[in-house]
Amino acid sequence: SKLSTLMFQITSVKIKCQSICLCMQVLTVSSSVPLRVSAALSTAEESRVKLESLLEKERVLSNTLQQHLQGAQVWADGIGQVLGQLDTLERHMKYLQCLARIEELSDSIQQYLMTNSMWDAVGAIDRMASLDMGLRESGCSHLQAFLRETLRFWHKILKDKLASDFEEVLTQFHWPFISPPTQTLSPPANAQELNSQLELLVSQLLSLQTSWTFSLTEIPSRPGQSQTPPLSLPIQIMLLPLSKRFRYHFTGNRQTNNLSKPEWYLTQVLIWMGNSSNFMDEKIQPVLDRAGAKVNARVELCRGLLTLAQEKLAQDAPRLLYDDALFCHLVDEVLQFEKELRGTHSYPRTYPGVLHILLEETVFQKWLSVERKMAVEKVDAMLSAEGAWSSQYKDITDMDELKAPDCAETFMTLLLVITERYRSLPCPRAQLSFLALQKELVDDFRIRLTQVMKEESRQPLSPRYCAILNAANYISTVLSDWGDNVFFLQLQQAAVSVGEEILGPLGATETGRLASLEGSLFEALLALLERLRGDMLGRLLDAVMRDVKEKAQPYCKDRWISLPSQNDQATMSLSSSACPMMLCLRDHLLQLQQMLCLPLFQTFWQGLAERLDNFIYEDLILYNHFNEGGVAQLQYDMTRNLFPLFGHYCKRPENFFKHVKEACIILTLKVGPALLLCDMLKQSEEDEGILNHQQPSPESALNELGVYKLAPSDVQILLNLRSAWLKQ
Repeated sequence: SKLSTLMFQITSVKIKCQSICLCMQVLTVSSSVPLRVSAALSTAEESRVKLESLLEKERVLSNTLQQHLQGAQVWADGIGQVLGQLDTLERHMKYLQCLARIEELSDSIQQYLMTNSMWDAVGAIDRMASLDMGLRESGCSHLQAFLRETLRFWHKILKDKLASDFEEVLTQFHWPFISPPTQTLSPPANAQELNSQLELLVSQLLSLQTSWTFSLTEIPSRPGQSQTPPLSLPIQIMLLPLSKRFRYHFTGNRQTNNLSKPEWYLTQVLIWMGNSSNFMDEKIQPVLDRAGAKVNARVELCRGLLTLAQEKLAQDAPRLLYDDALFCHLVDEVLQFEKELRGTHSYPRTYPGVLHILLEETVFQKWLSVERKMAVEKVDAMLSAEGAWSSQYKDITDMDELKAPDCAETFMTLLLVITERYRSLPCPRAQLSFLALQKELVDDFRIRLTQVMKEESRQPLSPRYCAILNAANYISTVLSDWGDNVFFLQLQQAAVSVGEEILGPLGATETGRLASLEGSLFEALLALLERLRGDMLGRLLDAVMRDVKEKAQPYCKDRWISLPSQNDQATMSLSSSACPMMLCLRDHLLQLQQMLCLPLFQTFWQGLAERLDNFIYEDLILYNHFNEGGVAQLQYDMTRNLFPLFGHYCKRPENFFKHVKEACIILTLKVGPALLLCDMLKQSEEDEGILNHQQPSPESALNELGVYKLAPSDVQILLNLRSAWLKQ
């Protein structure tokens, strides 16, 4: 503290010196105050002397302090050695105290066991486990190992003792239930005493397990399997006789250990679950609830039994990789087992079943390859079958709306079966792998349909060609429905995050559409199927129109300008030259209505009506001139014969023949309105480019007549076709 005070005084003196120097400089400049300069110089000199004195004192004090510190260091080193020895002695004392505590607890446990004080023994083990937890952070590895071995030793003795008593009580309850329990068994005379013993032993076992949980982790963790808590100790003991029976029958050289019969051990596990469910619910679950164990007894037993099945499957699956038939059988049995486990036995989906065994890389790749191979073989068989292109529901009208051929329906059933097989898989990547396989199979089937279609393209009106068209439409319809299915929508979201690894690179646009649910996983396939369907419908329409045009040639070449007027005929009838065309249309429509499904037939007849409308308008109406009788006959043929042919499929068929309908309106105008319309159209053509708000536009005038499709120039052409009687 003295040194600090001295340093402060020195600093103050320095500051004063600096200020004095400044003052001296100012006084030197100013010649008006010589006395003040002299006084300042004297004060500065005195300050300099004091400063030198203080600096000398500081040097003396610093040397004294340094000598004192050197002398104290010797004492500090000595004290450090003593403290180190004391720390070592303290650690040794604590080490010995731990050993004494371990010995004390061991003696206590031994005494409790000798006097059958099981609760006290469990409490002593609990205290020993707490001591073990406290030593986990210490570096005394030998002490930790000794304590752990001691704890394991007493834990095993106590567990064996309680397990023996627990097994005796279970035996009196007829455990395990190898066969279905019968209701005729009368309860034992000491049922109340047995229930009390059961509850006591279960509670003690649960407390023993809580005291040292890390010693009881017996369920192995496998890749792809979620981590689950260890089984409760009472359930582990209950599983021992079942485990022995399982290993006796399904390991070694037993006849029941048959690689080709996985259903034997899987069914056995399910049987044991079913036989034991009532006992677990009625006897064990209430005891667990009263003991405060938050577990489901029946689910715990299922978990333990599943461990046996999982171990067996993990051993057998790699041995079947080179036998496709046996491997397929194993997969079928595993899927059926999983279905019954989740359904019949209500096993929670938060716990793993046995499907993760099939998701190990080598097994899963084998499953995919076998699934692909079997599917291709089935497709080959269904396409070469005798009734491949006929519908099995053709005689049942209500069930044959889509008129799908047997091969297409069987193929989609095959895809549906594949979907059901992988729907329950716990891994989205695996599900997407199967989805990629399904898309590959659909594309392959589309290519096969295209090949068969090209073979049949010479006869597009044949039943087989129409069956191919129905097949493409049926597959497209089903895939569209799948795109809106909840399961595939969930897969669609998974595809956005991990799909590129399995489904290939997705563009930014496609990824965005999938993420926003605007597109679907089958969008590309649907586009290809739609292209095939459009191409086949086009070929079909071309074939029908060729036939219709051939039959319509005499009708188109009739002398429309010289036909008798309507007044000269008693009754109007269909033109004789139109009969072949109308019969041809009727036959084709009836034939294709029977062979095509309803959506395709609607598209077909609407396309046919459009083409027929253009054909009659261009090749008949615009090609001929008409007198009054010719116009009346044309209108009668169209409105009373052609339009009603399509009236079976819609309420207003004339709306699909707009060119023909509006041409008949123009041609049947009376002479006066026709002349006025002709003059207005000519005037409008001459005044083109000049705005005249008083005169109505040609379009509005035509709209008043019911003409919306034809342009004014087309109407002028039509009016000129009746010029022979307009100029009279």
